Amino acid sequence: MLLTVCDVAQKLKVSSQHIRSVLRKGELEAEMVGKQWIVREDSLRQYLENYCISIEPDDHPRKSDDVPDIVALSFFSGAMGLDIGMKAAGIDTLLACEIDKHCRITINKNAPEKALLGDITKLSAKEILEFARIPKGRKIDIIFGGPPCQAFSTAGKRKGFDDSRGNVFLKFIDLIADILPTYVVIENVRGLLSAPYPCMNACQAGDEAQPVKGGALLHVIQKLRNAGYSVSFELYNAANFGAPQTRERVVVVAHRGKTKIPYLTPTHSDNPKYGLPGWRTLANALESLPDDTEHHYVSFPEERLKYYRMLEEGQHWKHLPDEVQKEAMGKSYYLGGGKTGFYRRLSFSKPSPTLVTHPAMPATDLGHPIEDRPLSVEEYACIQGFPLDWEISGSVVEKYKQIGNAVPIRLGEAIGRLLMLHIQGKKIPRYPEFQYSRYKNTDDAAWENIVRLQMLKDAERLRVTT
Repeated sequence: MLLTVCDVAQKLKVSSQHIRSVLRKGELEAEMVGKQWIVREDSLRQYLENYCISIEPDDHPRKSDDVPDIVALSFFSGAMGLDIGMKAAGIDTLLACEIDKHCRITINKNAPEKALLGDITKLSAKEILEFARIPKGRKIDIIFGGPPCQAFSTAGKRKGFDDSRGNVFLKFIDLIADILPTYVVIENVRGLLSAPYPCMNACQAGDEAQPVKGGALLHVIQKLRNAGYSVSFELYNAANFGAPQTRERVVVVAHRGKTKIPYLTPTHSDNPKYGLPGWRTLANALESLPDDTEHHYVSFPEERLKYYRMLEEGQHWKHLPDEVQKEAMGKSYYLGGGKTGFYRRLSFSKPSPTLVTHPAMPATDLGHPIEDRPLSVEEYACIQGFPLDWEISGSVVEKYKQIGNAVPIRLGEAIGRLLMLHIQGKKIPRYPEFQYSRYKNTDDAAWENIVRLQMLKDAERLRVTT
């Protein structure tokens, strides 16, 4: 079959200008017929293979009409970390919703049988259920997802719902209120606990709501309660659930009804008083990598590598010779805080720090314990708990991003186990006073008391000043 430039561009979902550039470089074999490039279909297949190019899949419905005992739908699915963890607990999703091109390719490579949808802002509850092939009248058991976290990240500008990504969060909540699943799971960054948003309360002076620290989450909780859900949440360190990583994330679990779901059951702890196994380490995570694994990674620039060569496993910039520290750090030397992410070599005997979306950014380095390089994509995937045969699409940088944004599989599995026990009416093991993270007052009850008390104080202050 012969293809024109427009045909090829349409197949690859890129511009005709991009294809002409590829043709001029000789990367794609073609011949000029008159004034038009003509490409043979076998030449296009060879080009895709030579340059490891994957084509973004179109939205498509689920392939099967079979409906499992538990019906679950996934949103903001990313590389499917939460989905994999939930499946390990017995909850397999019928639909994935994701807008990122490379994540969509990853989803389609690994789970082509699932329904795939894109932009959540353009979806209705009716379309979602049709694509998932849910029979009319069949109850949805679980909806889960991790809405974009950048709007609430402590490292960002904290615009909350004024950010378009924050509005996507609210669209997710609105769809939940339309579909009304029995259970809802929302995963997000710690910054959600303090993200500001205007909230009204009975003691507030005037009609204009004022921004409240923690108001974004309070707004989300109220919308869920208005839809008939009881809500519990906590800030969880993934290391307490068997992940070899000290990653802290807020997990909201909502149940349609008056019964509030208990907190997750820990499986590991760095405190021996609970009688649980200790935290898993980086060495534990990397044990699963075959010896002949080919590692793919970005490189540290030579001007930084010379300092890495002075450091041993588990060390960072403060372990450099005193006379070298200022030279290595430059202006960052005078910044506050411990700055322990600079020139950081990880330790085999400890869990990894939180995996970021790029392991070679100066303030959040994730250097290999003994080799002069950052962690590889393959090591990233092991730390997050991805199966060895899970295919991540895209360039090395894109792969880091997808894996770094994923929910650790062990944390996802802990969430799934909690839901399964509740669905089955079985006893959920509890550990009173368990320290789920390094922070205090992060559970729903303590947190909401603090936020509402602050709202009263702010309202009183406003009343006095006006």
